[in-house]
Amino acid sequence: MEITESIRDIPVQDPTEEDFSAADLNWTKFGNAERHDVVAIIPYARVDAFIIGECSNIECPTRFHIERGRKRKKGSLKDYKSDEYLEYRMYWCSFGPENYGEGGGILPSRRYRLNTRNRAARPQSMRGCTCHFIVKRLYARPALALIIYNNRRHVNKSGFICHGPLDRDAIGPGAKKIPYICNEIQQQTMSMIYLGIPEENVLQKHIEGIQRYCGNSNAKVNSLASQYVHKLEMIIKRSTHELDLDDQASIRMWVERNKKSIFFHQDSSEDTNPFILGIQTEWQLQQMIRFGHHNLVAADSTFGIKRLKYPLCTLLVFDSRQHALPVAWIITRSFARLDVSKWMKALVDRARTAEPGWKVSGFIIDDAAAEIDPIRDIFSCPVLFSLWRVRRSWLRNIIKKCNSIEVKREMLKALGKIVYSIWDGVETAIAIEEFMQDFIDQTAFMQYFKATWVPKIEMWLSTMRTLPLASQEASGAIEAYHLKLKAKLYDDSHLNAFERVDWLVHKLTTELHSSYWLDRYADESDSFQNVKEEYISSTSWYRALQIPDSALTFDEKNHLFASVTSQKDSNLEHIVWNPGTEFAFCDCQWSMQGNLCKHVIKVNMVSESHKMGFYQPCMSLQSFKEVLMNIWTKPMDDSVSLDLSVAWTHQMLDKIQRLVELSGSNNIGNVVNNLPLKWVSKKGRTSIGKPSSSLALTSGSKDRMKNRKNRKRKRLSQFR
Repeated sequence: MEITESIRDIPVQDPTEEDFSAADLNWTKFGNAERHDVVAIIPYARVDAFIIGECSNIECPTRFHIERGRKRKKGSLKDYKSDEYLEYRMYWCSFGPENYGEGGGILPSRRYRLNTRNRAARPQSMRGCTCHFIVKRLYARPALALIIYNNRRHVNKSGFICHGPLDRDAIGPGAKKIPYICNEIQQQTMSMIYLGIPEENVLQKHIEGIQRYCGNSNAKVNSLASQYVHKLEMIIKRSTHELDLDDQASIRMWVERNKKSIFFHQDSSEDTNPFILGIQTEWQLQQMIRFGHHNLVAADSTFGIKRLKYPLCTLLVFDSRQHALPVAWIITRSFARLDVSKWMKALVDRARTAEPGWKVSGFIIDDAAAEIDPIRDIFSCPVLFSLWRVRRSWLRNIIKKCNSIEVKREMLKALGKIVYSIWDGVETAIAIEEFMQDFIDQTAFMQYFKATWVPKIEMWLSTMRTLPLASQEASGAIEAYHLKLKAKLYDDSHLNAFERVDWLVHKLTTELHSSYWLDRYADESDSFQNVKEEYISSTSWYRALQIPDSALTFDEKNHLFASVTSQKDSNLEHIVWNPGTEFAFCDCQWSMQGNLCKHVIKVNMVSESHKMGFYQPCMSLQSFKEVLMNIWTKPMDDSVSLDLSVAWTHQMLDKIQRLVELSGSNNIGNVVNNLPLKWVSKKGRTSIGKPSSSLALTSGSKDRMKNRKNRKRKRLSQFR
């Protein structure tokens, strides 16, 4: 918006509506570069229509009172500027001021009246609203009015909405009669609204939740519940991510209001410090402690690096069904070791504050450029590498840039050989050169491959060679989360929304968070059957387990493909090319989009036991064997290092056997009965690992303590 220095250049606006508001006018910056106001000019006769329109704001209905006013007589000024006033009035929202809400607090509505005089509004409505505007009847042109809008939003000085339907913290006079609504019921209701479930169904589930805590409901409770659901739905539908027109200011206000959901925040106000925002709600913290303890944590890194203002990194844990569950979001453009260490340490400290013994067994990364040292130092666990991002990128571009199915099959197979060369002893440079010579006629893909992968493929292959590789189940779960995140974020119709961080934060903490919360709630409470079924079948690994082995047919002659009979239509067959490798792909629609489909996973499951010796073992198993071989070959014969390696190997083998037994057992009671007994003293069952605060008392000392207590009671009784 350009700054206008002459009031003559500002057009006069006269909307056709009977009543109009600020949203119906075009505003202009008037003044100079150092000091300017946002103004509009309307006919003076229509000032009342403008005030009525401002009072009728749906989101913040209010009244405006005259806070200050001055008048001049016509002809009293000999020399005057173009914006001098004949009449001056400052109109202020009647919900402010008395207290501006310093310190970020939100003022509750009062139920009493203060002994004060000359108040412009009722004391119950003084909530620190800063919305006000000035109306100047121009001295040079009395028929026109200059409106100066200093603060158009109905917020207090802390930037929070302080009245109206969007004020979540306002307490009404009937608060004592409203039934108890716990966080679980509120989160359930909000999640259903975010997912677009009809209001009638939301109200029904909301009343059922109230009945669980408050007993049988009556007509009054049902009416209050209906009002609560309707208000909550209105708040959600009308809420906006823009707390301020400036994105950085909006984020600061959101952080100030949601401190419990922030585990790390570094503002970019200083040039030396890049912007970092770490988000983790209390529910996500609980899930991280529950499913991350002695389990795997994975990272879906660098999401939206081309489209978003700041890339998004998500930390995931694997829940009871081995689905990827987001437990932390980190928004930053910096992947330097120092910056990564900052937010990782803050996250681990937060988890160990809630659960002192919390420990991770492994951390899965999907980016070869990721900093590994902070993970090993802070999480104190091994690091694994997932191939899902490499496979997806290669497959999508091959499908997009190559036409023949035979060429697609051979190109993906050749790329797989490049990866397998890290164990075959073949030099990577030779394998890449052969690949580029064999498919030199595929110019579109080769241009992409040379520009994107040739400069960094050595780094990726080195990471695959150095780190253990994650399984297809873990990779499929991470990919499923990535696709769900992409569907949630990139369906927004806001213009320039991707360039705002507050929009990204709003999407993550409302729609995406509510979706995963409702998935877990539906699964654990056995409710919302449609949501539960969709959640259970959300990964390709689970869908692959539903395909029987009899539906598969292998190419026994050339071993080029395998066919999978569809379970919905027995006349339909899907062809899986390059079976038995991570670089297999299918002709189904899901695989043609570059995704890991259920047919590929099922074929790879069966191919390991079909024609043993022809199909190579999966890359994660081959990587695991490499780790074991390194352990076995390193120690010197008859040395202490050999004894230590044997001890570690047996310890690891014992843990693996217990994990396999637990995963394959249908009755956990049998597993528990087979565990060795560990006898603990009665007192120590609730304080294991805590040193005794005092020595055991003898019989004489017990008597002395008893006498002291009796004397103390006698002294206290004298004062009663």
